[in-house]
Amino acid sequence: MTTTTPTQLPIPSFFDRKKVGEVWRVPYQQRAAEAKAWAKQHNIKPAAEDKTRVGLVLIDVQNTFCIPEFELFVGGQSGKGAVEDNIRLCEFIYHNLDVITEIAATMDTHTAMQIFHPIFWINDAGEHPIPAATTISLEDLEKGLWKVNPAVAASLAGSNYSALQKHALHYVKKLSEAGKYLLTVWPYHSMLGGIGHALVSAVEEAIFFHNIARNSQTIFEIKGNNPLTENYSVLRPEVLEGADGVAIAFKNTRFLEKLLEYEAIIIAGQAKSHCVAWTIDDLLTEILARDPSLAKKVYLLEDCTSPVVVPGVIDFTEQADAAFQRFAKAGMKIVNSTDAIANFLN
Repeated sequence: MTTTTPTQLPIPSFFDRKKVGEVWRVPYQQRAAEAKAWAKQHNIKPAAEDKTRVGLVLIDVQNTFCIPEFELFVGGQSGKGAVEDNIRLCEFIYHNLDVITEIAATMDTHTAMQIFHPIFWINDAGEHPIPAATTISLEDLEKGLWKVNPAVAASLAGSNYSALQKHALHYVKKLSEAGKYLLTVWPYHSMLGGIGHALVSAVEEAIFFHNIARNSQTIFEIKGNNPLTENYSVLRPEVLEGADGVAIAFKNTRFLEKLLEYEAIIIAGQAKSHCVAWTIDDLLTEILARDPSLAKKVYLLEDCTSPVVVPGVIDFTEQADAAFQRFAKAGMKIVNSTDAIANFLN
């Protein structure tokens, strides 16, 4: 596969690497004017004219995961993981502005009363689990170490507490049977309407600049707003059916079909061990069911993603690396952001 772009574009002068780890307002109107001028200066054509359609998928590049001191900052092993990743990601977008056809950003989206938040669970002492340090297994529920908080039943189950408790037991059992991560109780994060839910300012600016320069509408994919299931992957929730066999959620078939329309799919974001890995895994599952050769058109920006590491508590680096090795073995290509798209697509 080839492209018509032999060299990378320069980075606009307004981009400031030092501000990538901060939250600020994007000056939309100013950037829009600059993007139009940039497109004219560098002879950047509208995305609709691309002969090779390249989709860049950004997994959960949101403040809650990417800004230090926010709820679930993905520090990786360096302690600065997501910030360093996003510096490289922004530069990658600017360098390859004329080759990236569309950008799709997934948005982890939560409210307080969800199965992975502290308020959902309670013990006999009336205590909620400690977030990030608590996992809940089938054995934990069977022993009564944790139970569904009766106070959430009115909001989530029409006051039918027994049905909600039955669902919880069914849910952790399904996770175990599928070989998924144990149910982790996370800090409240990516709260709908909150600043943590927003895209990282510097990445949002780069996406907006691409949108205007290439006349290419950014795609936003909401995930994670179902209170009864986790949703690491943008392509499907962790559990699709309730204890009664009735569907509680569905696969994101529409977005999957969109991805497979591209000649090249480039994936980056947070976290490598969780939402990125599970999204890629679900994509690979669909590809293997259709045509294994399609894996060759998936490119993983490994230097633009980091694993979950909580010092002294948990380190998912090994699991994340093993997942990426499995993806590569299946035919997906692991690349770096410093490579021009035109080069690694050849």
